Amino acid sequence: MLLKSNNDSAIAPLPDRPQHGGNLVWAASLAHCSPSAILDFSASINPLGPPKSAIAAIQAHLGDLKAYPDPQYSALRSALGAFHHMPPEYILPGNGAAELLTWACRDLAALDATCLFTPAFSDYQRALKAFNARVLARPLASQDDRHWNFEQALPLEAGKQRLNGQALGLLLNNPHNPTGSLLTKHRLQPHLHDYALVVVDEAFMDFLPPDEQQSVIDLVLEQPNLVVLRSLTKFYSLPGLRLGYAIAHPDRLKRWQEWRDPWSVNALAAAAGAVMVQDTAFQQQTWEWLAAAKPRLFHGLASLPGLQPSPGAANFLLVESDRSVVQLQMELLKRHQILIRDCLSFPSLGDRYFRVAIRTETENQRLIDGLSCIL
Repeated sequence: MLLKSNNDSAIAPLPDRPQHGGNLVWAASLAHCSPSAILDFSASINPLGPPKSAIAAIQAHLGDLKAYPDPQYSALRSALGAFHHMPPEYILPGNGAAELLTWACRDLAALDATCLFTPAFSDYQRALKAFNARVLARPLASQDDRHWNFEQALPLEAGKQRLNGQALGLLLNNPHNPTGSLLTKHRLQPHLHDYALVVVDEAFMDFLPPDEQQSVIDLVLEQPNLVVLRSLTKFYSLPGLRLGYAIAHPDRLKRWQEWRDPWSVNALAAAAGAVMVQDTAFQQQTWEWLAAAKPRLFHGLASLPGLQPSPGAANFLLVESDRSVVQLQMELLKRHQILIRDCLSFPSLGDRYFRVAIRTETENQRLIDGLSCIL
């Protein structure tokens, strides 16, 4: 199949191109090296982790592998409840946030339609499509004005009234992936009553310091139509462990529990999750690293010809390119063993955008040097 760029010119056929970042086996096959030799900017994972507390918890609970996990995950739910000041019954751990997204989309599909901001994470379309949901796409920006702005886009969807009284759902992530745009809590809160169900994916919210976060978790107690999804594997750098959780009304979570397979979270993930959220030293270290590393990478990218990074609130940057990103990605892989995230899985972006994670200062400079050599 031929892929198309934003200007509809055909680019090279790309079989088996991954839909997600972090596919090091695929990247290594193109770079003709070991997966361990790839410097991965395609997955937005904290480069400082995993925290020592998580590794210690995993090692201490290796003996638990000989028994089934607690099906209620009581210790993990209690730790997450204490962290968010929420009753444990409002929390459901999952096999990554992706599993919980599936059940959220099953609920959304029962409504007349779901409003979805675009560009959107490809798993949203996957999960909605799996249950035959009707989707109303709402662009964050026009083709002529690439200023990604939740603040302007949100009020243009008036909720139920837009479909003559039909029940609408709203699915969004905040900060937004891939643009990094941040929607303020006070801007979203008045619109919660317009929708039968609002699902907010806050997978990257914990990368913001507490005084900058715009989480709506505390609103769940008063808004039974609100669901918040969280990931524990990006901030704590354990994507291979697969751990996330949902915060929602207990009746909704009980229904999800009946839908899914038992023991969705393994014993080691549950043990690590219970201690990671209490690791305040690692959290502070991460916020200090990101505050220093992000602006340096932004300015380094902006100084290169043909690249225009967008400011954002998360631990990644969306970059517009005046040349084919697929070609740029291939050259970076083959010449420098560096993997960036193309945006072909975001149809409204196509072959002129890529996303890069913020990594350590040395690694970020290696990316700048590699791009400079090519550009």
